[in-house]
Order: sequence, then structure tokens, then C-alpha cells
Amino acid sequence: MADPRPRRPARPREEVFATARAAIAEHGLAKLTMAGLGKQLQMSAGHLLYYFGSKDQLLLETLRWSEDQLGSRRHAALADGARDVWDRLAEYTRLYLPEGPGDPRWILWVEVWGRSPASEELRQGQLEIEAPWEADLVALLDEGAGSGRFTPGAAHERAAQIRALLDGLAVPLALGLPGARRTRALALAESACGTLLGAEV
Repeated sequence: MADPRPRRPARPREEVFATARAAIAEHGLAKLTMAGLGKQLQMSAGHLLYYFGSKDQLLLETLRWSEDQLGSRRHAALADGARDVWDRLAEYTRLYLPEGPGDPRWILWVEVWGRSPASEELRQGQLEIEAPWEADLVALLDEGAGSGRFTPGAAHERAAQIRALLDGLAVPLALGLPGARRTRALALAESACGTLLGAEV
């Protein structure tokens, strides 16, 4: 006999990720339950676990989706050869840094970093998600050095320095710590990049 109860169609993965990102940003992963998230999505906790396996996996896939949303904007900005490399580096910085306190994308990163020491899966996933940011910056630095707009130097080392600086500026801003402001973070990043790359911005 057919089940008379109507079946709800599965929610699109994008809707699951968007809802999870908002919930994690508001309450943190520790307070997020699969049952609570399922209720928001009108899905069962078992259904969510079937697709994601664990909260850590849900966190990682939500972060991956969140970064993919920004990836197309980053690629478009950096691929615009009509713009000076300094302008494109500034755009990279603007996209990298949080919009402000509680930025959902950056709260996901804070959660991943906090849980990575205990999870090889999260550490590996984090590296995979960071790789496009690293590759795009290295390519831009190579282009700038090749055109004479940046002084010559090892692009991979410079990229690591710039991203470490941006991460250090980003976390206080995302957490809303006193004195952390996006305008100040952008100015500090611009000044540091000018010093590191050996030219006036």
C-alpha cells in the first residue's frame, strides 16, 4: 500500500548551506543541532546526517560553498588585465577581509580553525579551500613582478606573508574586537603590501 503522507522534496543544497551558514554565524557550531537546522529547513536530522555525516562535514561543506560564492568575483577581478596590478591587489584584499563584525563567511573560518587540530578531515579540507586564494595571489604577484610594477621576489613566500597579514587583520574584525575596523584593516594591508612589494601604491 502506498504511503499516503506527502513527501517533501529535498531542499536544494544551496538552501541547506545558506541556512547553515546563517545559523553557525549567529549561534556558533557548538550550539547548532542537526535537529534544529532540520526544523528550519523542514527536514529531519536523519536526512541531514545522511547527506553530511557529521556537523564537522556540514561545516566544511558550508565553508566550501561560501568560498565558491566569492570565487567567481575574485577570478573576475584578478583576470581584468586592463586594471593595474595594484588595483587588483587592493580588490583581492577587499574580497579577502570580512565585511565587518559577525561576517558569516569569516565566522565559518573561525569555527573551522578552532576544530581543525582534532580533525584531519577539516585540516585537509581547509587546505583545499584556501588553495585557490593562494594560487590567484601568487599569479598576481608574478605578473606584477614581471611587469616591473612590483620588485622581484619569491611569489610564494610573499603570498604567504600577505595572507598571514590578512588573516591577522581579519579575525579581530570578524569577532568585533575593540578597535578593529574594516577601513583601518584595509589601510594597514595597503601599507604593508607597499612595503613588502617595494613600491609606492
